[in-house]
Amino acid sequence: MKLESSYINLLGLRFHAYHGVLEQEHIVGNDYCLDVRMKYDISKAMLSDNIDDTLNYAKAYELIRKEMMIPSQLLEHVAYRIGSRLIKQFPEIENIDIRLTKKNPPMGADGDGAMIELHLNQS
Repeated sequence: MKLESSYINLLGLRFHAYHGVLEQEHIVGNDYCLDVRMKYDISKAMLSDNIDDTLNYAKAYELIRKEMMIPSQLLEHVAYRIGSRLIKQFPEIENIDIRLTKKNPPMGADGDGAMIELHLNQS
């Protein structure tokens, strides 16, 4: 049996951070939700049952958490920084999908948030 493809996902990560264009957003912050999908070959780990043979998602989360704590104006910038750092730290990641949602954007709408989505390839 041969592994066709595999992904490691971190879903529904919640943060309170200080991203936004408006000054008030840098003072009071906002709630964010982040999903990350990383194409990563886990075939060795499937057989070895050894953490050293896979992407350690606790380390990936810590990297994401640190990036989320750096204030930025745009969600696009935050998500790109997260993707770049993950690929740099874990070069075996083939590609990465990131969905970052600002739960209460200051736009006067009644909704579930504003989200950006990135699809980055290792190249």
